[in-house]
Amino acid sequence: MDVNYRKPKTENRKPSFPHPRLDRQLLIPGWNQDALERAAVAVAGDDDLTASLYALAAAALGVNRLVVLGPRLDPRLIHMASRINPLLDLTFIQGFYTHPALEDIFQSCRVMVDFSLYGLANKQLLNAASKTGRPLVRAFGYEQDGQAGVKIFTYMKGREWEELADLVARPQLPGRPFRDATLALIAAALALEDTKNLILRRRVSRTLTHYRRPALPEKIGDPEILLVGAGALGNFVGLALAEAGFHRLTFMDPEKVEVTNLNRQVFFYDALGQGKAETLSARLNESFGARARFQAASFGTDSDISSFDAVFDCVDNFETRVLLSEACRRHGKILISGGTHVEAGQMVVYDPVRGGAAPGELLGLQEIVGRRRQEASKGGESCLYQPEPSVIMTNQVIAGFMADAYRRLLAGQEVDNIFYDAGRDRRI
Repeated sequence: MDVNYRKPKTENRKPSFPHPRLDRQLLIPGWNQDALERAAVAVAGDDDLTASLYALAAAALGVNRLVVLGPRLDPRLIHMASRINPLLDLTFIQGFYTHPALEDIFQSCRVMVDFSLYGLANKQLLNAASKTGRPLVRAFGYEQDGQAGVKIFTYMKGREWEELADLVARPQLPGRPFRDATLALIAAALALEDTKNLILRRRVSRTLTHYRRPALPEKIGDPEILLVGAGALGNFVGLALAEAGFHRLTFMDPEKVEVTNLNRQVFFYDALGQGKAETLSARLNESFGARARFQAASFGTDSDISSFDAVFDCVDNFETRVLLSEACRRHGKILISGGTHVEAGQMVVYDPVRGGAAPGELLGLQEIVGRRRQEASKGGESCLYQPEPSVIMTNQVIAGFMADAYRRLLAGQEVDNIFYDAGRDRRI
């Protein structure tokens, strides 16, 4: 189904204060939400999934003005974007970037983003960036010569780069787009990270970010998967797995949706007060073809994982992550563990076939939990709850790597742990 969505302009309805759903990102030092809300962003591409994932995440971040040029958008993701951000003004122009005159439709935009997979568009957009002085974020997933991956680089006038040709796709004209759910998730998140930095006048990476791995079979069975945690990581891991063809998903989470979850937990746009696991499973079933179930419970020492082929750790507390590590080691289950902070995160894999340290051991979580318990017994202030800053991009990046890691394990590939830092030139 194609989308031709254009919402009326919303400047007159713009509130004089940020929406409460943005509170967690407003805690970030130096954050300027007003700049994000006022900036217009241009998006060009021929892959509807990557462009739509970008639009969804940008809407959740509070970017209100998007101009998208492409053959189509994903109606499910655009519906979610419009519900999570009622101020979203999205202008969609159906077509391909094939002529320099199209530069005019991006004239009012602060940043340009290029997801297209044909050289004609790549060259014209690079030329437009050089001519107008507008920065261009070039991000894309690819598959060629038996390899697949993601590349991203931000080009600005005067910022010459000796490997600029790496950003230009081999096919010169539009063709069948490469569609890979996990790589699309990573590419969209990395592009939004650089978009945010450009709008807030923060530093972007000076080098090409490149994630590569061997190409994967299109379909790799349908295992039974347990996802512990239905928050930001759980939302995006569930979406990536469902889009990649994994449908037998079970979400475990006792929490209910709060308003401050909504800047990154994209499935919960109208579910305040409802159970996270129940809502997430229902929406993946309704719109993404999953056969998901839910358990409104916490993972504990008596939780049964015997029926699952793999476990995804999407929780945000060390105590539960230690329990998951111990349970998966004991039962010989694959465990893929993700953790995120504002600009950094990690994806750690435990595969019982290959052995090695479980995530709890590798990351030293037992020692951290032990220290916390000692402090709690002494009445230490560090045990008091304090909300931490959080944004959507890091969660989206790590979720993409988590889902991709599982696909690689099923294909018999070696998988390395990934440590991501958005603030460094070598981000991955």
